[in-house]
Order: sequence, then C-alpha cells, then structure tokens
Amino acid sequence: MDMAANGSRCEQPQKRAGARDKQNGKSADSLLKERRQKDKEERLSLLLWRRPLTTLQYFLLETLIKLKELAYKLWQRRGAVVLVLLLCSLVSAAYYTEGTHQQYVEYLEKKFLWCAYWVGLGILSSVGLGTGLHTFLLYLGPHIASVTLAAYECGSTDFPEPPYPDQIVCPQGGLAEGGVDLLSIMSKVRLEACMWGAGTAIGELPPYFMARAARQSGADPDDEDYEEFEEMLEQAEGTQDFVTRAKLAVQHIVQKVGFFGILACASIPNPLFDLAGITCGHFLVPFWTFFGATLIGKAIIKMHIQEVFVIVTFSKHIVEQMVSLIGAVPKVGPSLQKPFSQYLEAQRNKLHHAGGSAPADDNWLSWLFEKLVLVMVCYFVVSIVNSMAQSYAKRLQQQRHSEDKTK
Repeated sequence: MDMAANGSRCEQPQKRAGARDKQNGKSADSLLKERRQKDKEERLSLLLWRRPLTTLQYFLLETLIKLKELAYKLWQRRGAVVLVLLLCSLVSAAYYTEGTHQQYVEYLEKKFLWCAYWVGLGILSSVGLGTGLHTFLLYLGPHIASVTLAAYECGSTDFPEPPYPDQIVCPQGGLAEGGVDLLSIMSKVRLEACMWGAGTAIGELPPYFMARAARQSGADPDDEDYEEFEEMLEQAEGTQDFVTRAKLAVQHIVQKVGFFGILACASIPNPLFDLAGITCGHFLVPFWTFFGATLIGKAIIKMHIQEVFVIVTFSKHIVEQMVSLIGAVPKVGPSLQKPFSQYLEAQRNKLHHAGGSAPADDNWLSWLFEKLVLVMVCYFVVSIVNSMAQSYAKRLQQQRHSEDKTK
C-alpha cells in the first residue's frame, strides 16, 4: 500500500509538469501565430496609396538585392554566360554583315520578335499566382476576334502573315462569301495562341522551383503563397470553403495521378491551377513531368479550346445576333445598338481601304478599351511595386527575429 501510494505521489508531479509543458507549448505556438499575424498585417500596410515613400524606398532596396542575387548566380554560371555571349556575338555579326542571307535574317527576326511578344504576354498572364496581367482578355482574345471578323468580312484568310501591319487589309480581287471556315481561322492564329500558351506554362515555373527548393532544404521559403498552401493542407476538410476544397481536389489529382493529372488540370480554363506549381514542387514531382504536362495542356489543348470559343463567339452571324439583341433591351437598347453598329461598320470599311479610319465621334469604344488596357497595366505595375516592398519588409522582420533569438 505504501509503495503504491508513493508511486502515485511520484506520478502526480510528473503529470503536472507534463501539463505545464503542454500548456507552455500551446502558449508559445499562439504567441508565434500572433507575431506572424502582426508581421503580416504590417507588411500588407505597405501600399503606394497608404505609405508611398516607405513603399518606394523598400521597392528600390529589394530591387537592388534581386539584382545582386542575379549577378551572383550569373557569376556562378559564368561558363554558360560566356557561351551565350559568344552565340549572341555570332548572331550579331550575321545580322550586320551584308549579303544574300539578309532576307532570311529579316524573316527570322520578325518571326522571333513576334513569338517573343506573345510568349512574354503569356508569362505576364500567369506569373504571380493569380495576380498577373490578364493578357488573354486584353491582347490575345481581341487579336483572335479581329482576325475572325476580318476573315468573315474578306471571305478569305489571305491577308498578310504575322506580324501584321498596323491594320489588316482584305486582299485585292473577288471575295468569296463563306470562303472561310473554323479550321482556316484557327490555323491563322495558331502561332500566336500557342506562343501565348507556352508563356503561361513558363510563368508556372518560379513557384515550382521555390517549393521544390524549400522541400529539399527542409526550410520554409520566403513566400506568402507557400505558407498559405501549407496551412491549407493542414486544415480539416470539414472547415473548408468551396474554393479551398476545390484547390485540395486539384492538389490530390496532381499528387496521385501525376503526368496525366497535371495535363488534365492544365488543359481546361482552370482558375485553380495557380497552386499547381507549388503542389508539384512540394511533392518533388520531376521537372519534365510537371513542365511537359503543363506545356502540352496550356499551349496545345487549352489554347485550341479558347481559340474555338473566341472564333465562334465573334463569327459573323453571332455578332449580328448580339447587336440585334442589344437593340431589344428596353429603353437603353437602341441608344447602345447604334454606336456598336457604327463601330462594326467602320471596322469593315477599314478592312477594304488601307489607311481608312472611323469618324472621331464613333471611336469611343476604342477609346474605352485603350483606357481599360492602360488601367490594367498600371494596376499590374503598382502590384509589383507593392509586392517587392512587402518582400523587403519581410526580410527586415526575419532579420529582427533572428537577432532576438541570438540575444
């Protein structure tokens, strides 16, 4: 009895000590979460319209740090840099040397710049995990629509190959009504669409490399999106909203099915694909499995789906039906129908007469679209400045916390 009593009395202090340790651990975790939340709120307050001077200062400092890191990485790969410089020197010599090869050089230059333009727009569209510039709506979609309208109006797709001049002009000669079909229009814009899709696939690579390096090193990367991804994986499924459940479904498909899962998610217009790069990097999916499936899905399958949608939407009879439906809207319909009809008529006239232009009072749709593009580009630039300033603020916070630990 005495031995049992002594054993129970010895166990009680151990239980109390374990309870205190557990409570202290919970309090430490809560303090850590509070500190992270406070730091995050402080970083998010760095906006150009709230703290312009501090935001610009942090943006410039972060830019200098990025340039320094880039210079260091280039120095580490100086052999490849020298090889690229030698290749550029050879290309430059061929470009500036007179000869019969100049016609081929000029052709390749135009093609290269045209492809690089659309690849760059694709990268701008997908970079930033959903915060990129929506270049499909601003550039590629209107380009496919203009080619579609021109093909139906001209009755042919024999107008110049890309890069186009300032405006598309119908070829001289008789125009055959109904001389175009869906496949001929798709072949006319396939190069631009595929290059744009390849750019969107390239834009998915930075999150992949970031998450892969973090998983291999065992340390959390300096990225807010990865932290949100980790928190999302740790949440219980019963407390998730629809978007989180959908993102987890995409994550499970990518993780379990592999190449074909990535291909399926990349082959459809999928707004939840923004975390695919982080998912594949986190689970150490091989690079060519991820990039190959993403490239095929985005540059080939998805782009043909989007091509068909835009071409069908802007085919001649559909556009005429849309204009007639606008006129059927009570009260405001006729007033809206007139400028749309005049704008379409002006575009048809421009296709038949080089240098033609619409009257100044009928160009308000073009003016509105130009201002929309300008606003979107300005917002994209401002978001980059804010993001880089917040990244530098996070560097300062991490430095401060590391100094506090050493004290």
